[in-house]
Amino acid sequence: MTIASLLEPITGKPGPARLTHASDWMQGRTLYGGASALVAFTMAQRAFPDLPPLRAAQIGFVAPVGEEIELTAQIVRQGRNVTQVRSEIHSNGKVALTAFWLFATGRDANAARPADTPEEWPGAPEDAAPAMKGQGPAFIQNNYDIRHGQAKESERGATIRRWTRLTEEHDLDPVSKLVLMGDVNPPGAMRIMQRMGPISSINWSFNVLDPHTQSGGGWYLAENASQHADAGYSSERLRMWDRDGRQVLDGIQCVAVFG
Repeated sequence: MTIASLLEPITGKPGPARLTHASDWMQGRTLYGGASALVAFTMAQRAFPDLPPLRAAQIGFVAPVGEEIELTAQIVRQGRNVTQVRSEIHSNGKVALTAFWLFATGRDANAARPADTPEEWPGAPEDAAPAMKGQGPAFIQNNYDIRHGQAKESERGATIRRWTRLTEEHDLDPVSKLVLMGDVNPPGAMRIMQRMGPISSINWSFNVLDPHTQSGGGWYLAENASQHADAGYSSERLRMWDRDGRQVLDGIQCVAVFG
């Protein structure tokens, strides 16, 4: 299934929509987090097509998102440089995903500091061994090329770092691609779980560091790292770099750890 066919029912007008190919992006009983976030982001883009670049987002994964949904989008505030938009996905008459998007024009920099490059750079993705072969949900097998982004013999702690790219030729803009790909890794807490059990993303907040990113070959290095895990939850930091080591996304997430 193409990404375009998933997004095609989204017109930008509020009301019901039927995601006829949602089954190809399901993770358990809900649409994969990156795909459901992309649906809400596309709704905001198509409802208000003259928005400046996206700079930040706050997303709440409230309930399962399936095939039959309703979409809404509204401008919360529009200033000279910054526009804030709320979009939501409703399922069975209730909120299933709520998102707050911050779009902003660029200005002359009064402060400049490049993001830190990742420690222990893993080298080119073409030289890395495949990861997730035959593992994980079907949407990963069908839509992503994933390779190891850290040496197996290294001390990885509660961190998962992998090279990833979409296998499909697509027309996604750079930010839409980051939204779709940014949540593809499992949480770093999986590396320290005492026994295997279900996990579920509760929210996702991120800043877009480069809304015009174009990484060679479509490859991005994605990292999920548990900063603290206890009482059934993990506080995760999610980051992405392009293949030259420039960070393009910086985020945090709360994950429920069951079992």
